[in-house]
Amino acid sequence: MNLHVIDTGNFKLDGGAMFGVVPKSIWQRTNPADPNNMCNWSMRLLLIENGNRLMLIDTGIGDKQDEKFFSHYYLSNLKSVEQALNAKGFSIDEVTDVFLTHLHFDHCGGAINRRKSGDGYEPAFKKATYWSCENHWKWATQPNAREKASFLKENILPLQESGQLKFIDRQSDFVVNAFPDIDVLFVDGHTESMMIPHIKYGDKTIVYMADLLPSVGHIPLPYVMGYDTRPLITIEEKGKFLQKAADENFVLFLEHDSVNECCTVQPTEKGVRLGETLILEDIL
Repeated sequence: MNLHVIDTGNFKLDGGAMFGVVPKSIWQRTNPADPNNMCNWSMRLLLIENGNRLMLIDTGIGDKQDEKFFSHYYLSNLKSVEQALNAKGFSIDEVTDVFLTHLHFDHCGGAINRRKSGDGYEPAFKKATYWSCENHWKWATQPNAREKASFLKENILPLQESGQLKFIDRQSDFVVNAFPDIDVLFVDGHTESMMIPHIKYGDKTIVYMADLLPSVGHIPLPYVMGYDTRPLITIEEKGKFLQKAADENFVLFLEHDSVNECCTVQPTEKGVRLGETLILEDIL
């Protein structure tokens, strides 16, 4: 197995929204804000080479929306998924599987492109199978008022129309060997049935954190995003996960932390806290 970090750029979100009830005087120590109270966040993807499979986890924000939409997010160093893959020596047509942790626009926007000729949309990865979860798919295609702005139909519906969409069966909250060397944890606090892949790499477990842990600044249990639909469930899920991560020395791959690519956690008198920060290359 080979792992590759795929960088598709940064965007900004309101710091208060990202930390919920935690005061700015505290969260700005780890995530400093600009004069508009906006913090910088990455869109860091993971590419997994394993046998004859080349799997990409999440796809970034894409480029389909209009200038007004993107102006809210202060994009910087933006790269298309194709550009980011090419920079690592891969072609978009080599990708066999696209694993979407959930269908919020900053995680799945790059999965679908505008058609180069004519109207409408088409899959960016024409030879890949796209993986979601049926529970989450229903949640995203029949969105609640709180999340409606995050589920953009042009990012989602063409996946099914293409015939390339498949669902991972949520047989339990933790599905072992959903793919070779990849287990999947399902969590429901941020959104219904978000999928957190656990990658077995030698004697290590590398966990792609998606929005269960956006940054090292979110490790303390009460540090929960205002975007989470069920914050108390997030706290419970995060608590169980972080304890296991500390006990088993997981490496946490951080999709949104603009400074830290990976980290570990450790038990302390105050609960589970940051262990060390590292880059994925350190363990490969």
